Amino acid sequence: MRNFLPETLIALADACKQPLYLVGGSVRDFLRGNPPAEDADFDLASPMPEEELIAAASACGFAVKSVYRNTGTVKLEDGAGRGYEFTRFRSDKYVRGLHSPAEIAFTDDIGTDARRRDFCANAVYYDVKGGTFSDPLGGIEDIRAGILRTVAPAAKVFGEDGLRLMRLARIAAQTGLSPDEECLAGAASNCALIRDIVPERVFAELMLLLYSDGKRGDPAAPYRGLCILRDTGVLKEILPELAAGAGMPQRPAFHKYDVLEHSLRCAMYAPPEVRLAALLHDVGKPFCYLRDGNYHEHPEEGERLARDILVRFKAPKKLTEEVCALVRLHMRDYDLNMREGKLRRELVENYGLLPKLCLLKQADYSACKDDLSEAPVLIKWRNVLAKMRAENVPFTLSELAVKGDDLLALGVPAAEVGKTLKTLLSYCAQNGALNTRKKLFNYVKGEHK
Repeated sequence: MRNFLPETLIALADACKQPLYLVGGSVRDFLRGNPPAEDADFDLASPMPEEELIAAASACGFAVKSVYRNTGTVKLEDGAGRGYEFTRFRSDKYVRGLHSPAEIAFTDDIGTDARRRDFCANAVYYDVKGGTFSDPLGGIEDIRAGILRTVAPAAKVFGEDGLRLMRLARIAAQTGLSPDEECLAGAASNCALIRDIVPERVFAELMLLLYSDGKRGDPAAPYRGLCILRDTGVLKEILPELAAGAGMPQRPAFHKYDVLEHSLRCAMYAPPEVRLAALLHDVGKPFCYLRDGNYHEHPEEGERLARDILVRFKAPKKLTEEVCALVRLHMRDYDLNMREGKLRRELVENYGLLPKLCLLKQADYSACKDDLSEAPVLIKWRNVLAKMRAENVPFTLSELAVKGDDLLALGVPAAEVGKTLKTLLSYCAQNGALNTRKKLFNYVKGEHK
């Protein structure tokens, strides 16, 4: 493993008087056949006090970014900008469910440090200087067997820290390791403890899970993690609006799965840039079904519920707006009955979102019956878009033959310029030949008599 490590880390380990260990994901992934990536963050551990580590790191050219003496934690950065987090060997005691330990005791014993972690696969240590592995809890055997096993009775491990409920699903998704029966049962019996974790932390883990295919290139990774959240009851705690779709029937002519299973599969088939929208695209269906006995208004209700969810998670505003728009639009022309004139206007109106909307509609189609062929609606849209481009239809305001100043000169009130430009864009959607200054001026004069 030493051959894959940064020279700066090797120099730091050589400068330390006591062994400096890599532990956690970098060691686990190496033993799974995945050497550390160039931009990997490294978790370090040792019995040495943080002052000793800081002195050695400073001498080796590392920047000390932060120090937390109560937990024995030091965050470092080398000259190449790689991040390292060092934690002194310790044991932790928790108040049930809370993420941060209530009591900490430092130790020189590697086995004691291993037993404060979550899974045995994450409790394998690599001595950077010595080039040897230490495996106090049998984690290497678990990694080779492809299983996730807790470092102590599962009910105790998950009862100590509610965030481990999310980490279980995320790590299983990223690594392909499968939780054993005790692990799943322990998580299920403690699923309500996820309520004690701040929403931002839950959302961060959820997003890592949704992007988990990037670790090993496994397209089913996000689906596998989402299924663990479902099976342990955690999904019902963090996304009750979505989980309510379990068992809700859909028209068998179009759907092979119930509402929840379809949503999870949509996330699996979606590329990363629309995966969150794919997960939430039908979140309005359970609400509509319970209220109306049908799904007719689920895009509109879904937009509202998706916004509630993402505000609750304190998701970035830009992401929230994009996801909500995609949820609202995902059913447009689903039955292929939209007239071309209206479709042209909608394609222009939503042009900036169109690439992602098409990705979502394809994932939605594939998730209905696991059909990977091109969605019929996208074939229709592609043909209409080709005609529009051949006619030189303008899709953006910058492509219009008139600008805001032109409208002001025609006497359009300043407060109406933006709206008028959008009206002209919609007007030209029917025929690119309309996009001339003369024709647009005549149209504006007619509108503003």
